[in-house]
Amino acid sequence: MPTATIDGQPLHYRIHAGGPQPKGPALLLVHGAGGNLMHWPGELRRLPGRTVIGVDLPGHGHSAGPGRRDIGAYAEIVRALVENLQLPRFVVAGHSMGGAIALELALRATSRLDGLILVGTGARLRVAPQVLQGIESDYAATTTLLAGWTHAPTADPNLLRLYARRLRETPAEVLRDDFLVCDAFDRRSDIANISAPTLILCGDADRMTPAKYSQFLRDEIRNSQLVIVPDAGHMVMLEQPAAVTAAIDAFLLDTTHEVSTGALDEMGAGR
Repeated sequence: MPTATIDGQPLHYRIHAGGPQPKGPALLLVHGAGGNLMHWPGELRRLPGRTVIGVDLPGHGHSAGPGRRDIGAYAEIVRALVENLQLPRFVVAGHSMGGAIALELALRATSRLDGLILVGTGARLRVAPQVLQGIESDYAATTTLLAGWTHAPTADPNLLRLYARRLRETPAEVLRDDFLVCDAFDRRSDIANISAPTLILCGDADRMTPAKYSQFLRDEIRNSQLVIVPDAGHMVMLEQPAAVTAAIDAFLLDTTHEVSTGALDEMGAGR
């Protein structure tokens, strides 16, 4: 398993090299609360012709150490991974808490960042007290509850069981802290400062971060587009992997063209 040493601890990631001449910037996938890189579908993790990197945040999946206590600290972990892997340019895709991390990276003016993909997320991420209390009192029952809340009513029951099983692999204290981190996150007054090209994706049946959260992001981030995916809940990328992968692939093609054109303009070419 490839790892990078970040803050003195191994951080696990997986990389799809994308062939001998991958197109455009690398795609960096950041999972949500209590998740791991397997919360991204295989179609996206192995996107043809692209360098794709999925990361397990600290305390999640195969990464060691405790989780972090605020979104900014997680953002610095991701920034350190970009430096460690010496990525010249990258696009970051974040789901839920990972989307908050992506927003934080953009607001911290990471010069190598070419674009954002925000999946089932928001500029403010409130968490129901029932969830926080349930993690403390009955972890297994709460993961089952979350499986139902995070998927559309029409979702395959096998997806719900797999989600709950993977969530239980995360220590209860890590999931609790992740949700506390989300509950404290609020960048509603700042996201209008983001200028990076942005794709916003949301399931039409998302109960955790309803479509109005994504619509707010679209209204505030000037260079953004919104795709609402039918028949999907909060885990939209696993419920409708083909639709999500196609939307991201199209966005990356557009972003690569914009970046290339901009680079030519800066050199006085392409006119």
